[in-house]
Amino acid sequence: MIRKIAFAIVVLSLTTSCVSKKIYQDLENKYADLKKERNALADENETLSQTKNQLEIDRNNLQSELDKTKTERDKLANDFAASQKRFETLKSSYDALEKNSNDALANNMKQNRELLAELDAKQKTLTAEQERLNKLKSDLEASSTRLAELEKMIADKEATMQKLKETLSKALNAFEGKGLTVENRNGKVYVSMENKLLFESGSWTVGSEGKKAVKTLGNVLAENPDISVLIEGHTDNDKITGTIGGGIENNWDLSTKRATAIVNILSDNKKIDKKNLTAAGRSEFAPLATNDTNEGKAKNRRIEIILTPKLDEISKMMSEL
Repeated sequence: MIRKIAFAIVVLSLTTSCVSKKIYQDLENKYADLKKERNALADENETLSQTKNQLEIDRNNLQSELDKTKTERDKLANDFAASQKRFETLKSSYDALEKNSNDALANNMKQNRELLAELDAKQKTLTAEQERLNKLKSDLEASSTRLAELEKMIADKEATMQKLKETLSKALNAFEGKGLTVENRNGKVYVSMENKLLFESGSWTVGSEGKKAVKTLGNVLAENPDISVLIEGHTDNDKITGTIGGGIENNWDLSTKRATAIVNILSDNKKIDKKNLTAAGRSEFAPLATNDTNEGKAKNRRIEIILTPKLDEISKMMSEL
């Protein structure tokens, strides 16, 4: 604009021999005003450029924060950002074409409406995903609490069984070395009594020393009503021949009768809940040692009393995890 005015002044000076001083002064003033306006616009452009740079820095910082969002929302967030960019592009196109083309304007408006609908749908999806993540977090916290309770309960059970094992070892100390052992395996306490402490060969009648051991065991069990008691009878692989003590069909029969004899002695203790007692015969099929030697057969002829904590509460809690 300034150049055009200057050019006009030159042309006027060439085509007119006499230019009044007032006209010349007016043109000078207009030129000065336009120069000031140019400088003001340059300053404003600089300010806008700085603002633009700061806005770009702020946008980059926000983008960095956005990148740290959870993995589950990355895809949706990226789609949202891409849609937002498309929206801005279409909006710019809309602004540029608004004055020039009614058809372009209508088309852009349609695309904008579609894009806004898409953005709204993605926002709703993001909101739903956030709600799902919040619920998962809440469920995880609840499961962690139940798991901690379960671990404590299991630890308490293990501590109880260890204490029971120590109590039994102390109570039955007089019988250890006579074919009686107490040990803790897999969270259970095993009390093993060889036949030499309990029975004569081929008999299921418990001797006096064996009764003392079983009754001592019963006194401890009476103080632990939350323990399940499985009494297993075991034999060697020698076959039953002839008639023994009124008749025994085989080792299954003998092992079961011996287990039942132990249950009967324990049942004499009125403090023991009979529902906690189970008798089982294992015959010769769960040996501790080879049946090829007399020593091995002696180890295999035994009663095993397996003490197990009741796990109903633990099983229920595990099913809820």
